[in-house]
Amino acid sequence: MKLLAVVLFVISFFSNLAIAEEVNVFSSRHYDSDIQLYKKFTAETGIKVNVVSGKDKALQKRIKEEGKNSKADLYITADAGRLGSFEKDGMFQTTTSPFIKKQVPETLRSNNWTGIAKRARVIFYSKDRVSDEEIKNLRYEDLGNEIWKNRIVIRKSDNIYNQSLIASLIHNNGKDKIQFWLKNFVSNFARSPKGNDRAQILAVAAGEADLSIANTYYYALMLSGQKGKEQKEAAKKVTPYFPNQNDRGTHINISGVGILKNSPNPKNALKLIEFLLTEEAQRHIVENTFEYSILDNVKSHELIESMGNFKQDLKTPVSEFINYQSDAFKMMLISGWK
Repeated sequence: MKLLAVVLFVISFFSNLAIAEEVNVFSSRHYDSDIQLYKKFTAETGIKVNVVSGKDKALQKRIKEEGKNSKADLYITADAGRLGSFEKDGMFQTTTSPFIKKQVPETLRSNNWTGIAKRARVIFYSKDRVSDEEIKNLRYEDLGNEIWKNRIVIRKSDNIYNQSLIASLIHNNGKDKIQFWLKNFVSNFARSPKGNDRAQILAVAAGEADLSIANTYYYALMLSGQKGKEQKEAAKKVTPYFPNQNDRGTHINISGVGILKNSPNPKNALKLIEFLLTEEAQRHIVENTFEYSILDNVKSHELIESMGNFKQDLKTPVSEFINYQSDAFKMMLISGWK
């Protein structure tokens, strides 16, 4: 009986050790492919990945309310503005390493979080109704010109992707110039903002507008047929265009991750981040989410590749978005952007 008790104690001891090798991910990304990636990480390291999925506000609220009792190790989300906001609230600890610095350009990370995939917010237009001369050398800043009166659709002002785009424009042009531009830009809307990014592309395809702004991965998702034949055919009716090719390049944002300040497993959390930045993991991400890789040597999905190469704005630090986010939203509302 004593021998049995010893054996059971040893088994329990090592079982508890195994359980301790875990990392808890709070993520607003809703990709099944991310779960597949976490399983691969577990197979390679033995570290179990527990995932809590939800909307950003709910996840952030829970993490803050649980405080030191929170079991969350990592917070993963889309948009540098969200990461910057959580960082400003003091919710992250240092999230960096020599490997992260090697893999991720400085403009796509901060000391407390890092990008794991890139996103481009571009123009989609109708070739039937937009001439080559009109679209040639187009910049975001040109969309306030009279030529685009009643021709533009875009989602609402409370959308974080739009707020980060405007924050980037403020960073590069100044508040006064963008406040003036915003009034003209909003006056060019073909309809009151509504719907998601795919709804904007659908509106152009249906002839409700001539031009829209949306993230590239939504377009690829539509072309893939995963959202049905109707959306696939609609996507074929629009043409992507990358603005600002003659100056700073097209607006770039990220999906990113940070280690939380009360993380119970910070070492495992760092291991998972570094795994997500390996070539193998980056290939998995871009092939399944249609995002752009953080790594230059990892090709995009063929549907994204078909859109062509373009100059990316890698000079504007995405960590700067939070510094202009509040001003951007206020200015958008003042300009009548609903």
